[in-house]
Amino acid sequence: MSSDPWGRVDESGTVYVRTADGEKVVGSWQAGSPDEALAYFERKYDGLVVEIGLLERRVRTTDLSAKDANAALEHLREQVDAHHAVGDLDALRQRLDKLAETVAERREERKARKARQSEEARKAKEDLVTEAEQLAQSDQWRVAGERLRALVETWKGLPRLDRKSDDELWHRFSHARSAFSKRRKAHFAKLDAQREEVRQRKEKLVAEAEALSGSRDWGPTAAKYRELMREWKAAGRAQREHEDDLWNRFRGAQDVFFQARGEVFAERDAEQRENLARKEEIAAEAEKLLPITDLKSARSAFRSLNERWDAIGHVPRDARPKVEGRMQTVERAIQEAEEAEWRRTNPEARARAAGLTGQLQDAVDKLRGQVEQARAAGNTAKAEKLERELEGRQALLDQALKGLEEFGG
Repeated sequence: MSSDPWGRVDESGTVYVRTADGEKVVGSWQAGSPDEALAYFERKYDGLVVEIGLLERRVRTTDLSAKDANAALEHLREQVDAHHAVGDLDALRQRLDKLAETVAERREERKARKARQSEEARKAKEDLVTEAEQLAQSDQWRVAGERLRALVETWKGLPRLDRKSDDELWHRFSHARSAFSKRRKAHFAKLDAQREEVRQRKEKLVAEAEALSGSRDWGPTAAKYRELMREWKAAGRAQREHEDDLWNRFRGAQDVFFQARGEVFAERDAEQRENLARKEEIAAEAEKLLPITDLKSARSAFRSLNERWDAIGHVPRDARPKVEGRMQTVERAIQEAEEAEWRRTNPEARARAAGLTGQLQDAVDKLRGQVEQARAAGNTAKAEKLERELEGRQALLDQALKGLEEFGG
């Protein structure tokens, strides 16, 4: 018979293992010596130790599922409980019990983590749905569209929830995207219709502009082009593929007209500048008549100058007030001289002026005598009142005398 601390072999070749519950039969060994029997079953024990160690490492260092870990544990426990090995089987059971506790803890941790991740995913998806529903009402078509596409990619990266919750949230999310797409499609369809109306309107404006390009009625046609330009700006924009072509045709028609007008105006401006030089020479001749000393000669000379002036034609608009003002100054001087001559040679006017002067002189003389009498009588207040009246009459007399002088005396 042979034995060691954990097992023995009896005379019949039966192998026993010692446990806390007493000896258990391991098996029967007839192939060799008892020591060989013990050695064989000890190797069996060592194999169990290795397998348990590997399972402990897998549980500790990998994402081995609780289901797979428990299956492996059950398999090892069955082997230990079968008592087909010699060694400290109770220690192995303790290790398996402890490992089972670890697997259970890991399972609860994973369950809690999964619940936490699921709640985070639910919150994230609810936030995506809320944002998508807000974007569904946006009119920022490009920005909102790009953001919705980004939200879809974010959704794809999130874990699934329970089927009911996930389907409900996805339905809301999908509905928001569809609502936005529908609104955007309607908007651009309306915009396309509006731009088609604009294109048709601008086609008409182009046709009008091209029809006017050969006109030589400069003023009215230029005004019409300005009106067409206002209508063009107010019409809005046509489709991109038509807008540039329409504008080039519209602008080209205007260019034809305004280039022709510019050439004509350039010739006219040159002629008007020449006319201005000639009128400035006439104005200088007229100014030599000032001051008027010989009315008859001045009148005759100015008439001749005016005839030459009228025969010349237009000058540049911005120069017209100045050069015409010079001639008008001379003309006013002649008119004033004529009026003065008429007053001087009009007998009736001279008689009226002389009569008025005599009346005023008498009144002045009378008032002056009354002032002297009042002062002599010591009536200062009356004298001052009469003096103020005398001053007024004296001013009228001075003015009348001046007018009488214009009649030669």
